[in-house]
Amino acid sequence: MPDYGNAPRASSTTLIPKILWHWITERGLRVETGDQTLARYQALMSADLDEVETIIPADGSLLIVLHPGASPSNSLQALLVADLSAAIEAPGRMHELLVDYGGAAGRDLAAVAATAGLSMAEAIALHSAATYRVQFMGFQPGFAYLAGTPPGLHQPRLSRPRTQIPAGSLAVGGTYTGIYPAAGPGGWNLIGRVEAKLFDPHREPPALLMPGDEVRFVAL
Repeated sequence: MPDYGNAPRASSTTLIPKILWHWITERGLRVETGDQTLARYQALMSADLDEVETIIPADGSLLIVLHPGASPSNSLQALLVADLSAAIEAPGRMHELLVDYGGAAGRDLAAVAATAGLSMAEAIALHSAATYRVQFMGFQPGFAYLAGTPPGLHQPRLSRPRTQIPAGSLAVGGTYTGIYPAAGPGGWNLIGRVEAKLFDPHREPPALLMPGDEVRFVAL
């Protein structure tokens, strides 16, 4: 299959239609999107391209999987190089999720607050006042990377990840907020627990949160 891309990589701060794309499997096309990931994902999804089987957004890139035997159409290639700097991201669904901040479920909240120079009550108020947007999914089924964490609450990931974190744990890591859909290991800072079920294989769609959705946290 021919290589349609290999254009110069755009800087992370410049919104120009110069991107890098390359094949990573026979049907999988990885597209570098910088900070236009969600806008480009929505544009591609809205185009309903016949050759595209699925599109998976990630941090600064998209994975476009084509149907067996298909090749990128002119429409797909045009969307890959279109300048979307002026595009307005379409609003997704709004979710209001109840959170039990602090306590055993939010064992890192005191440290996060102290780093920000805040009391725990102030940190809770700051975190719950923001509106978050799902940028992409990953790590676990139903795990959403939520942009919108107030800068004062940005925290590096733990130097030593925990081997077991309860399902529903609300955490901050880097510039993102996330909720662990299932119990398992993790290295983010735990600040509370969400009651909502983030992933249910018997639900359609199985994931409660999807790219483009917005989230507000309501403190119990």
